[in-house]
Amino acid sequence: MRMATLGALAVALCAAIIAVVVARAAPRATFLLWMATMFFVPVWVGVSVGPFWSAITLVTVLLIAACAQRGPLSIADAFMAGFAILVGAQFALGISSLSATFIAASEWLLPYIVGRVLLARVSIDFVTKAIAVVAVIAALLALVEASTGVNVFQSWPAGSASLYDQWSPLQPRGGLVRAEGAFGHSIALGATLSMSAAFVLASRWRLGVRIAMLAVIAGAVAMTLSRIGLVTLVITVGLSLLVLPGLSARGRVAIAAAAIVAAAVVVPFISDVFLDAGGEAGGSADYRFDLLAITRVVPLFGSAPDIGGLTIDGQFLGVFEKSIDNAILVVAMRVGWVPTVLLLGVLVVAVSRLFARGRTHSAAVAVAGQLPGLLAVSLITQYAVFFWFVVGLAVTLNLRAAHRDDPSFQNSREVRERGRTEKVQVR
Repeated sequence: MRMATLGALAVALCAAIIAVVVARAAPRATFLLWMATMFFVPVWVGVSVGPFWSAITLVTVLLIAACAQRGPLSIADAFMAGFAILVGAQFALGISSLSATFIAASEWLLPYIVGRVLLARVSIDFVTKAIAVVAVIAALLALVEASTGVNVFQSWPAGSASLYDQWSPLQPRGGLVRAEGAFGHSIALGATLSMSAAFVLASRWRLGVRIAMLAVIAGAVAMTLSRIGLVTLVITVGLSLLVLPGLSARGRVAIAAAAIVAAAVVVPFISDVFLDAGGEAGGSADYRFDLLAITRVVPLFGSAPDIGGLTIDGQFLGVFEKSIDNAILVVAMRVGWVPTVLLLGVLVVAVSRLFARGRTHSAAVAVAGQLPGLLAVSLITQYAVFFWFVVGLAVTLNLRAAHRDDPSFQNSREVRERGRTEKVQVR
């Protein structure tokens, strides 16, 4: 039995080494694999080796190995390093759980690292187009799901029965089934697609193509029947029109006109759905304000106590035990206020160049568009992974924008291509 276990470990190690070698040789293909896993593989698919490792976490580790390379550092990296050290120390001291520590590492830290190292091996133009295309494909599948009422991802085998039971059920609202794709929740799909809209608008395709892609994403977000998804989409598109470089005045006017037309179609439909939903939608909004009572039990360091049986000032906190729709509060409950403040520092750095004339970028816009939503939703399933990846990407692009004329801060492949072009011109 022991020999069989050792043999299995040896085979797994060899497979991992081969995977890393192949990934290092093909970083673009590895990134596409990561994006496909992000948008089309549910979080309940994976393997249990100690904790449960979802497929997206495994491919995230592979992508880091494929792109890992020394590069310039940002103050955001210091904040994130401080966060990682504190979370690790808290677990070692027994004041944070293994679950909270593993989530912090796999869903927040590792995707951030992907965003920080990816551009060392893959150009930003390729990343932008890949995100846009994969998001549009996911949006088309969401529209098919909404029209048929069938979610094909529910049939994916469950590596984790508990995650399958938690995320596989579909959600009704106003007599309709909310589209959720492979994300396990309509809010996660809607928020991720709304972030992707910034990359669609930043791509270099013809204006008509970008408007058509944006329309598909907007339609899918509408079919999630998620107010947060719709609000963050509006903010993201609005910010894109205001600050994204590369959009002509004609393009901004055309996109704004298309958005107005889309709103004229979508708003009456959404209003009818929420009217039919009645108390369910209203109760959902009131619930988010009541969550503030939990802040009184969150410590500076370590995980908050179990709120299942807690009552404070006559308010029973156990009603929030299953769901806390406030990303910042959830982070604080898992790791404490001090590590949470460090993460907020990372977000501030990520959006710090949002209004820098001519030097902002799609990642900063995507992150900024989500900030209001973080007070009303939790970072769940692949949404958490995609959000922190884009945060890391924004930090990387901030460094490149601040040192635009320094080749050491630029993507190595782009520098080589620029050098070849200059040689041809000299000849």
